[in-house]
Amino acid sequence: MKKKGIIVAAFFGFILLTSTVMISLPGLMNPIDTETTITGTPADNFPDEQRAQFCGSGIARSTNYVTEYSIPTVCTNPLAIVTDYEGNVWFAQTNTGNLAKFDPETETFTEYDNPSWPPNGRSMMWGIDYTSDGSIWYTDETFDSVWKFSPQDETYERIPYPSEGDSLPQKLKVDGSQIIINDFTGNKITFLDPTLSGDDRSYLSLPSPVENSVTADFAIDDENNVWYTNWLFQQGGVLVKFDQDGYRSNVANTGEEFLPLFEYIEVIELPLELGTPNGVVVANDGKLWLVDTSSSNFFSFDPSDDSFTQYVTSDPPPLTYGNSSGIIKTPISRPYWVDKNDFGQIVFNEQTANRLAVMDPKSESLVEYFIPSMNPNWGDCGDMENCGLAQVFDFAVDGDKIWFTEWVENNIGVVDTSVELPLDIELDSNVVTLKAGESTDLTFVVSPQTTQDISDVSLILSDTHEFLNVNVDSGTPSNFQLDFDAPRPIKTMISASEEAVPGTYKALLGAQTNEVSVSKFVTVVIES
Repeated sequence: MKKKGIIVAAFFGFILLTSTVMISLPGLMNPIDTETTITGTPADNFPDEQRAQFCGSGIARSTNYVTEYSIPTVCTNPLAIVTDYEGNVWFAQTNTGNLAKFDPETETFTEYDNPSWPPNGRSMMWGIDYTSDGSIWYTDETFDSVWKFSPQDETYERIPYPSEGDSLPQKLKVDGSQIIINDFTGNKITFLDPTLSGDDRSYLSLPSPVENSVTADFAIDDENNVWYTNWLFQQGGVLVKFDQDGYRSNVANTGEEFLPLFEYIEVIELPLELGTPNGVVVANDGKLWLVDTSSSNFFSFDPSDDSFTQYVTSDPPPLTYGNSSGIIKTPISRPYWVDKNDFGQIVFNEQTANRLAVMDPKSESLVEYFIPSMNPNWGDCGDMENCGLAQVFDFAVDGDKIWFTEWVENNIGVVDTSVELPLDIELDSNVVTLKAGESTDLTFVVSPQTTQDISDVSLILSDTHEFLNVNVDSGTPSNFQLDFDAPRPIKTMISASEEAVPGTYKALLGAQTNEVSVSKFVTVVIES
């Protein structure tokens, strides 16, 4: 299947469990020459020994916050997902080439056969959106295509994507009268007019300023600027701002069909700590949020002063990676894509923590919802039960719901963020100030929000830099029961080592159950 499985493995980082352990992605490469039992289902695209890994390891599960639904057809590998105006959930199936619709009211699936899809074809379909006429548009990386599906007559149309050498059409967004697509390995942003068809259809491609880099996700601000990232794997990159209105206005005024595009872009260097910025979104206040798939970090960017602020998730639950061999020394959560909801909150997936997260920039609080399905073939699980990853690669925000796909569990699911959380976190101070080599005490209170005791609660203590540490008293247990009528104060010590660099940093303090984690960020100012 071309070179793209290797490209994905090299750049995306979603299959890296640690810095020293790498699992290949057979789903996009040639299958292993081994026994294949013919079943007449999409599972036939995988040999028998890979079917548990790619087709699902168990039934759909649920928690108090998450409900999962099994797709009727086995082994579809669902990926890109979106909700339409009527609340229907649409998703692309990478192992069948089909689109499917889920009706939340009736809890029923409808899968639409794509007669143009080649037999045994497989492709990662990362981007999906819909236009005002109800058409569903999505990307197809294997065959360098954009597809249009018309629900009215249930027809598919394949639209070739402009490809010069290596191309990988990835995320897709409908923006007014145009469709925008990032070409991950083709290193460009592409603009398409969906109202045109046939020979009238043309693309405007914006080449990226960093040669031999990749072009990742994009976002559009209130002034219609397009923001996106260019980066070299583990070598740094830039954040790019494209003034598309200024460009199009000058094209119209001059009568020229094309003008030099680079005159309309601004380039901001990314911090070195931001190694793999796949996802980006513009928040309601104009700040950008970027997530780093090479770590547990995510960042805000303030265009008013070109400043970045680094945040961190809680550590992945041990049951997501297992570590039966002992080789995983520093597990990371790998935030992958990011969006926002109607309440001004930032939403992102934590691919190797098997979670979906909601960050409130105003309160600087973080809620992380655990996805109950886990595939042990994507972790260092050994003989462990209830271990592994569902590979939640994409999600769609719809009001207080977050719909998502489980690529290797053949499920879709939904997080209901309106369900009351089991506990709350209150800091005695939101800001602490230190000098290098100093420490200070900070207490936070874990308060129950239910009328029942909460068993097996564990603490969250995360920081962003090696010279910054958060610790609790040696007598504080790592796991405890939270009584419904007894808020629990937790005494911590925040320390800056002698090597600490002056600046403003974030530490994450909170608590978690086996279903959800609740935390708040404290700002740590290290003075010179």
